[in-house]
Amino acid sequence: MAKKEKMLKVTWVKSCIGYNANQAKIIEALGFKKLNQTRLLPDNDSIRGSLHHVAHLVKVEEAK
Repeated sequence: MAKKEKMLKVTWVKSCIGYNANQAKIIEALGFKKLNQTRLLPDNDSIRGSLHHVAHLVKVEEAK
């Protein structure tokens, strides 16, 4: 039986305007196009590191 990969439910809640341009690039790299968009992302170290840099712009929950 295949092991189920953990997922994170990430919602972009605050605009990147007025913040470092690198943070806007991270938001774009995570796949966000519009404010208040929600994405399901895999729970791995690279995603967690990216989310750490933009923690003040997103809301993160564990997906069920």
